[in-house]
Amino acid sequence: MINRMVTRNLMHRPIRTLLSVMAIALEVAMILMMVGLSEGLLQESQRRTRGIGADIMIRPSTSSAAQTLSSADISEKLIPKLGEMYPEISIATGTVVHTPGDLQTITGVDWEKLDAMSGGIRFFSGGPVRQPYDAVIDEVYAKYKKLAVGDKLRLLNRDFTVTGIVETGKMSRVFIPLETMQDLMGAKGKFSQILLKLRDPARTREMVTQIKELLPTYPVYAMEDFLTQAATDLRSMAGSFVNVIIGIAVTIGFIVVLLSMYTAILERTREIGILKSLGASKSYIVTIVVRETVMICLVGILVGTGLGYLGRSAVESKFPLVTVLILPEWVFWSAVLAVFGAVLGAFYPALKAARQDPIEALAYE
Repeated sequence: MINRMVTRNLMHRPIRTLLSVMAIALEVAMILMMVGLSEGLLQESQRRTRGIGADIMIRPSTSSAAQTLSSADISEKLIPKLGEMYPEISIATGTVVHTPGDLQTITGVDWEKLDAMSGGIRFFSGGPVRQPYDAVIDEVYAKYKKLAVGDKLRLLNRDFTVTGIVETGKMSRVFIPLETMQDLMGAKGKFSQILLKLRDPARTREMVTQIKELLPTYPVYAMEDFLTQAATDLRSMAGSFVNVIIGIAVTIGFIVVLLSMYTAILERTREIGILKSLGASKSYIVTIVVRETVMICLVGILVGTGLGYLGRSAVESKFPLVTVLILPEWVFWSAVLAVFGAVLGAFYPALKAARQDPIEALAYE
């Protein structure tokens, strides 16, 4: 009986109900999209870093350079030195990385060593770099820029020829010859990082310890440790921003539900007076208001989750370089936050309705 009354109350005011549903839906969609963008960028970056196949990474020695890859501060003379001292190293290569500002990277590489270290990079068309101003791009970047093999690509104020399109997930979006990148960055004989692949990956931590003793001023990481630390740092930096967005979303849901239910209570003053004159208790009146709110929330959560997935498809279609990852646990938490904010918003109108005097309510015009 009470559920039928709740449904009819909501259907009797379709515009207000629709606006409340959309407010909850937008709240859920905002949370899913913001968290999804943060997690998507993080996991895509980690996937590409893992795709290199390296076991150990050596970063620049200076603190400022260590915070960014868009700097080349490691002498290339370290590679032959490491090879001579540690026969456990099967492949050692350096890269020079530039981040142009669009959350992507241009990487100067020794293609043969990178290919061997990663276990082979699959080409969809074309082949590796051969000339100084050749470039290889991954399939996502090719789709985004609408490029094909043979096309010209403007990088670092130079025109490069696209010689190949490769699978995504192998370090970078754009690869150019290492020496060309060193020349353009003014880093002759320098690397942004050194990557090492071991004959026996089980000895990674042992080798990290030995290399740290040899190079005490250089940060040396096991690759998995580096990825874990990078993930922690990125989540810490993005956490405040994401929390602000979540707070705004929950506040919007709270205010809209508060206004909607408060207005509904005013419009139904006589109805509430009739119910109380027939013996309805305060808890019964509160239950009606809360159930209406929860029903609005359930519909809003379903619509908002759908909008979240629709938004992900739209973003990834329009901006292929951006990854949005909608996590199941955040679908759950966005629903919990939506219900919490909405019920909190309905609390005052519910108490106001429960406290109404039935005689005054029946006389209300």
